[in-house]
Amino acid sequence: MAGNRVIASIFSVPLYLLFALNFILASCNDNSSGDSTSIKDSAGTPTNADTSNSARELKPAGPAPAWAPDIKPEMLVVIEKLGSYNAPPFYTLTPQEARKQPSPATAVMDVMKEHNIPMPAPGVDTSGMEIPVTGGKIHLRIYTPKTGNGPFPVIVYYHGGGWVIADLDTYNASATALAEQTGAVLVSVAYRQAPEHKFPTAHNDSYAAYQWVVKNAASIKGDTSRIAVAGESAGGNLAASVSMMARDKGMKIPVHQLLVYPIAAADMNTESYQKNDTAKPLNKPGMQWFFKHYLPNKNAASSPMISLVKANLKGLPATTIITASIDPLQTEGQQLGDKLKSAGVEVSQRNFEGVTHEFFGMGTVVPQARDAQSFAAGELKKAFGN
Repeated sequence: MAGNRVIASIFSVPLYLLFALNFILASCNDNSSGDSTSIKDSAGTPTNADTSNSARELKPAGPAPAWAPDIKPEMLVVIEKLGSYNAPPFYTLTPQEARKQPSPATAVMDVMKEHNIPMPAPGVDTSGMEIPVTGGKIHLRIYTPKTGNGPFPVIVYYHGGGWVIADLDTYNASATALAEQTGAVLVSVAYRQAPEHKFPTAHNDSYAAYQWVVKNAASIKGDTSRIAVAGESAGGNLAASVSMMARDKGMKIPVHQLLVYPIAAADMNTESYQKNDTAKPLNKPGMQWFFKHYLPNKNAASSPMISLVKANLKGLPATTIITASIDPLQTEGQQLGDKLKSAGVEVSQRNFEGVTHEFFGMGTVVPQARDAQSFAAGELKKAFGN
């Protein structure tokens, strides 16, 4: 979305030659379903270049907004840049219109250009493939480490966007960071979106992709005994749902699940919803819009695949949960962690102060994103036995 990007689809922006060169290098092996432009809206990751000094020099143009008095300066620089596009709130548009709007990832790229923050050279190669699912087919983008011969551990990753907007490109930075920092093959899943495809299509597509990876991991240099799931926002919801579906269907369950500010409930009266009802890039009207377009009816909100906090969570894999303080989803993420612990699941959980929903992929400019990525990668590596 959820997932920092106005969880909207990417919007092309002019790039300096350095950016263009890095984009070509990062996507040179992926020539299917538009993946040759896979990094056109990526915020990048700082895993191969030290950008910490540049990030610390970022200073916002104005004061902290009333809805986020404690926002970190680097985070505010991104939010200010996002606001400079004067785009209408995505929840005032049709899904088709919203997908064309600039995202938080667009803003990060522009901040990098304006402050001469270099794009790190990618440590992964990308390729793409189509797999069949019920009623059609979906695209997978595969990130493979440039070094080593494998078999590598595998992460099946689900992007955010409220099941409605955003795509693999918008969340390329997060996918790249996780693949690079864990030394894993990462499979990013382009599940079908609403309103063209209502619930539970995205959930079923996500499980089908996981099944494919379990059965075909060796063909992508993956280790079948070390497969994890991960996702941001709506993608975090999908990752947890895939773990539950694997458990219930007798499929091999993931060795770990990484849930970054997951959608875990349909209750919009929680403490963090009240605190962040007008936050950016995600707020209460935005979440209402997502549910409206994805769910076929109001009763669907009570499904355990949507309201994870009410689901049977026993037998799920060890879990890492990351939340942000300026995010309406913070409370339900914390509640999910508590529910998992009560169900006997091992949980590692961290909340990051002063940052908004969508911060995780902003490692080139937001220090808290680098910390979150490092934390997530460390937990995944422990699960992989690295």
